[in-house]
Amino acid sequence: MNTMDRYEKILYDLKESGNLRYFRDVKHDGSYIEYNGRRMINLSSNDYLGLSSNIELWREFMNRETEKGVFGGGTCSSRLLTGNHQAYRFLECKLAAAYGSEEALVLVSGYHANIGILPAVSGPKDLILADKLVHASIIDGVKLSSAQFLRYRHNDMKSLESMLEKNRKNYDRVFIVTESVFSMDGDLCDLDKLVEIKKKYDACLYVDEAHAVGVISGKGLGLCAEKDVLKEVDFMVGTFGKAYASQGAFVILSGTMKDFLINKMRPLIFSTALPPVSVNWTEFVFDRIAEMNDRRVHLKNISDRLRNGLREAGFETCGESSIIPIILRNNDKCVRFSDYLCSRGFFVLPIRPPTVPVGGERLRISLTAAVTDKNIEDFLSACKRFGT
Repeated sequence: MNTMDRYEKILYDLKESGNLRYFRDVKHDGSYIEYNGRRMINLSSNDYLGLSSNIELWREFMNRETEKGVFGGGTCSSRLLTGNHQAYRFLECKLAAAYGSEEALVLVSGYHANIGILPAVSGPKDLILADKLVHASIIDGVKLSSAQFLRYRHNDMKSLESMLEKNRKNYDRVFIVTESVFSMDGDLCDLDKLVEIKKKYDACLYVDEAHAVGVISGKGLGLCAEKDVLKEVDFMVGTFGKAYASQGAFVILSGTMKDFLINKMRPLIFSTALPPVSVNWTEFVFDRIAEMNDRRVHLKNISDRLRNGLREAGFETCGESSIIPIILRNNDKCVRFSDYLCSRGFFVLPIRPPTVPVGGERLRISLTAAVTDKNIEDFLSACKRFGT
């Protein structure tokens, strides 16, 4: 068997098992998406506040940029060479002030943050303890580090503490790593308990708030702000690619750690910087997002309504955020249910291994503030017709 035959065999096996990935040619139209000749309400987007389709907001931004007369094209360089446009510093100052932190660092993406920070700050005499369900980007970052690595049972603080009791004395530093809102189950971590454990065992706490910033807390600063534990979190990572409808990511941290990452974080050092127009747009949205609590309240209301409606209809679901899984535990049923919902005007995609473990196959509904109460009613009706 030659090399190409091996790859073709792998692709064939993926297709036969229903796990072959492919790009979809879609057309976006506000809160709707057009695919295969169908116009469907988009229930698979992380555009939590519905800002990516807000034409008025975009026009206001473009008018501001035109008046400023600033060209916002590509930087053509890393931030350590000529790519450190002043827009970065403006945004980082605003982020640090909003979070009451010494510093903030803007990065190219959430993936870059998660594959870069932990390898930079940890070494062979350190231990990383990560929640079992942290995002794949965090797992990739851990694999790139030279630290030892263990995973504690999902949201199980007894499991975490047991590992610390057994291992803490053997390592110089320990990093506890979690998401605040978990991307597949939509549940929240126990931040209060994590902070308590962090203090007890002299550990560092790393919290990925990708699915919380913009959505949680009165001003949309995330779960750490909501729980008032920001000063106890050593690395708070957020993304601009979801609720902020932009591009890039950021980390809230101390001045010392910012300087350290600038010198040691490879994805930062060796990546071309984000275009100024992207950074300016993020700053523009950040200035307004604190006042969008009506969108956050609406999103919370429709999320609770859908989750409760699914449970009442007999479907298995979980979580407490705008990410709402319908857990089906079967590949074929996931695909059939997804196709059925698409035929009824709802763009919902199946999530299958390896994104979730075997037996965890599901539909992942991701609500946005652009979804209406009527949309929720119609969706629940369609689910009930398909049946459990």
